Amino acid sequence: MIPQRIDRRTFLRASGVAIALPFLDSLLTAAESKKAAGRPPRMVLIGQPLGMYAENFFPEKGGRDYEPSRYLKLLQPLRDKFTAFSGMSHRYAAGHFAEVGLMTGVAPEFIRDKDIKNGISLDQEVASHIGNQTRYSSLVLGGGTIAWNRRGVRIPSEQRATQVFRKLFIAGTPEEETRELQRVRDGQSILDDVRGQIKTISNKVSTDDRNRLDLFLTSVREAEQHLQQDEHWGLTPKPKVEMKTPTSDFGGAALIERSRQWYDIVHLALQTDSTRVVSLFLGTQERPEIEGVKLGHHDASHHGQDPAKLEQLALIEEAEIKVFGEFLEKLKASTEGDGTLLDHTAVFYTSNLGNSSSHDNHNLPILLAGGTFKHLGHVAFDRKNNTLLSNLFVRMMHHMGIEAKSFGASTGIISEV
Repeated sequence: MIPQRIDRRTFLRASGVAIALPFLDSLLTAAESKKAAGRPPRMVLIGQPLGMYAENFFPEKGGRDYEPSRYLKLLQPLRDKFTAFSGMSHRYAAGHFAEVGLMTGVAPEFIRDKDIKNGISLDQEVASHIGNQTRYSSLVLGGGTIAWNRRGVRIPSEQRATQVFRKLFIAGTPEEETRELQRVRDGQSILDDVRGQIKTISNKVSTDDRNRLDLFLTSVREAEQHLQQDEHWGLTPKPKVEMKTPTSDFGGAALIERSRQWYDIVHLALQTDSTRVVSLFLGTQERPEIEGVKLGHHDASHHGQDPAKLEQLALIEEAEIKVFGEFLEKLKASTEGDGTLLDHTAVFYTSNLGNSSSHDNHNLPILLAGGTFKHLGHVAFDRKNNTLLSNLFVRMMHHMGIEAKSFGASTGIISEV
């Protein structure tokens, strides 16, 4: 059959709404869903932009009986609940631009300055498998550029804690809820019409283009499933929580209070099973409101080994680790069945920079807490020839009940935890 010519401006039309067809030379990949077994596992990915000073973060000795570093001393009450890793990275070239690959872990040749070809981030990959089990398949919070969909398109982060809290826990007025449900139902009726039009168009195109349209139709089906899920959750009352509704969003200078506010919201979202997948990006370039700190965070992080700047940086990073520890303690204190919320949640903490002073992206500061891992204290890999961080991501997917063989540029799976 000779394919017929189709106007590139063709639209799918229904009920006065127009949906543009994709370019037929671009492939779409459909996500698949499957349910996680047993007690629901969760995953929280936490990133920050300015690294951690290695001498204060990494212990000198590997193994369970390591002597804690200056920063890890703050987490010792949870010593058996986390593992620190050294000698791991994505092996990206130096530069802040590598933030975009922090949670995607694609090969280094795809993450270059002014030439980014990204893949799906770990949170979104996991959400594609289990996200239909909760009101929100995932939450992308705080800022940064760490969440990406399967087509390598960045997912915007929700940066206002007050709005996120309202979305999670505050019921709308009856009029707002009715309007939202009607929006969902209108969308379902549109998709019914669109599906038939795509079938008509597919009879007029080449085999390759028909395959591309089939992929687009799969995306339409997924959208319909999401709309059905939206309707289900639109009819389900939001959970009641004891936390007071936030009345303000903290700015960059209030780094610790802002972080604590986000951690509290994430804790509640997990505790109420509003979502099981969260990515959170924290940090500030400004001078944070921390006792004794007189420099901006960015200025202190570019220390050039100046002792005065290093001490300023240590005060900031100690405060960041301390509030992270508070979050882990909250998860541990939340009982769930025969365990705790921390037992069922993989909490991953890192930065895209190993040495912020030189913008180096090797030897990243990495903590993995909670979850179904056999925590080993300090796992020390080669700090010059780094182990790929994506190998740890594969292990984290297994914690989530997803038997993946690879992720990003992985070459295997971390078996140490």
